[in-house]
Amino acid sequence: MSRNKNLQFDSKCVHSGISDYEFGPVVPPIYQTSTFKFESAEQGAALFKGEAEGYIYTRMKNPTVEAMENAIAELEGGHKSLGCASGMAAINTIFISLLQSGDHVVCSKSVYGPTLTLLQSIMSKFGVESTFVDTDVDGEIEKAMKPNTKIVYIETPANPMITITNLEAASKIAHKQGALLVVDNTFMSPALQQPFKFGVDVVLHSMTKFLNGHADVVAGIVVVKDEEMYLKMRKTLNQLGGVIDPLNSFLVHRGLKTLSIRMQRHCENAQLVAEYLENHPEVKWVRYPGLRSHPNYQVGLKQHSAPGGMISFELKGGFKAGEVVMNSVKLCALAVSLGGVETLIQHPASMTHLSMGAEARKDAGITEGLVRLSVGIENVKDIIEDIEQALVKISMLEKAEA
Repeated sequence: MSRNKNLQFDSKCVHSGISDYEFGPVVPPIYQTSTFKFESAEQGAALFKGEAEGYIYTRMKNPTVEAMENAIAELEGGHKSLGCASGMAAINTIFISLLQSGDHVVCSKSVYGPTLTLLQSIMSKFGVESTFVDTDVDGEIEKAMKPNTKIVYIETPANPMITITNLEAASKIAHKQGALLVVDNTFMSPALQQPFKFGVDVVLHSMTKFLNGHADVVAGIVVVKDEEMYLKMRKTLNQLGGVIDPLNSFLVHRGLKTLSIRMQRHCENAQLVAEYLENHPEVKWVRYPGLRSHPNYQVGLKQHSAPGGMISFELKGGFKAGEVVMNSVKLCALAVSLGGVETLIQHPASMTHLSMGAEARKDAGITEGLVRLSVGIENVKDIIEDIEQALVKISMLEKAEA
């Protein structure tokens, strides 16, 4: 990894994680094997004791997986990474590694639905208490802290409200109480935001999204900043078994090569789409980090280099209007997930955040007319034209019902 330390980020995307392999391949080979043979009984014993470098069993370590892990650790500015079978496997690995009965978590109120469900329905069974607050509002994290708080967990920008939390301020609050700050950096990727620079302790991603970028992988990653944390989480992940496989690691690593250039196009397109939506009569409000109307616009300028590809907006017509738009888009794919090259649109209240329940959604500001848009890399004129023809259908319906 060190040979790339002086490269610019764009070049690191192409070259990070690459080592010297037999026969000189330009990209890491896919080591599609479950197990590795030892040179001798003595070497096998040394590997199990941790006294020698090498591979034993793919659940524990694999060259293809390791290449991808090293690449992302380098892009994030971390120490090492742990490849996981999904974003939720990554989150589980973090919580199970760092929490025990009697501990407390402060978590963003606007957060990926399954993360909230994990804390409320599963971690609570093991004696872990959670408090959900608007982490983007000054003072809310500090008020929620308790003597037994061990983790402050933040998404920024958050799913699906695109709220932005001040990472530097949050890290100071967490560390003052002896807690760790964990940040889900999925919406930005290291191309736009590198949380370790602001005092964050652990960074995670759903690699299903922007890191892979092609909607053909389900995977997660945990990035840590020291060896002690790495060994603790590696032991947990190996025992849980939620590891990524070699083929998906290969695909993610391939996706990383175009990360920088893809994110540039996502941002350019999303800015124009957000500006269009902000001026549309059927739209009540738009939440996008690149708009000056975003309540945390100034915070965003300090901690990310560009505003990303995610937009949330509220339709004046509520649930019915959302339903009309979902059923009218043609280019935009009606689908959950995000971060692929194609534009995806979805309705959180009936899809990704349904499991939260109506009261929790209301508390998090997830309204009936909220629409989340993952802006792809198509020609932006085509994206806007598709959204426009879908929004026109709302007006037609309103006139028909009048």
